[in-house]
Amino acid sequence: MTPHAEPTATTHPRIPPRRGGGSGTWWSKAVLRAVEEAAFGEKELRAGRALARSGAVGAITVDEGGAVAAVTEGQDAFTVEVTVPVLDDADAAAFTELVAAESGRIAALLAGQLPHSFVEAVEEAGVELLPYGGELGSACTCDAWLDPCPHALAVLTQLAWLIQADPFVLTHLRGLARERVLRDLHRLRQPAAGSSPGGESPEDAAADGPDDVDDLVVAEDAAVRAARLLRLESPFDSW
Repeated sequence: MTPHAEPTATTHPRIPPRRGGGSGTWWSKAVLRAVEEAAFGEKELRAGRALARSGAVGAITVDEGGAVAAVTEGQDAFTVEVTVPVLDDADAAAFTELVAAESGRIAALLAGQLPHSFVEAVEEAGVELLPYGGELGSACTCDAWLDPCPHALAVLTQLAWLIQADPFVLTHLRGLARERVLRDLHRLRQPAAGSSPGGESPEDAAADGPDDVDDLVVAEDAAVRAARLLRLESPFDSW
């Protein structure tokens, strides 16, 4: 995990029991395909999905490079840790530059969307955002010899559900928490005091377009409103 001075972990509330698999979004389906690739076999995958849907997974704490959760099965409880490789500094910088390169990308992320065109641009730059099966690691306190075991598959499945509602869960796993993305965007777009890129004066730079910081504030406010509506609609019950 990438070291930072400030705390980076975020704990997501326990997801209640739910029915069926739901339609999902294209990016959550991509993550679920990676979970399928990581599974030893169909039997273990079904067991993991059943645990995920039954509400057996507790609150999931997501940090840079992985997540931790407790999973109950009958009278037993197990601690599961799953891991995902974080982006190196060069890839993290490229990701931030790509977010800043096109108007509306940060607003889409803050509103819980992951545009396909943006992910294509990220992949073309050589940055792996969506995971594949071989990248998903796990450890569980159960005595199963499989890796991942059904408990780990349950946690990975619920992570895909969280990513469906909030793509920043995915970037967080890759080492780019929401706060870091916003901070790095601000630093990238903020010209040095008394100057601006290309040698322009601050006045000329300001005349070139809208205030980027104001754009972020407006986008964040829209995202907060959207999140409130999502909570009211209880999206996990319908997926």
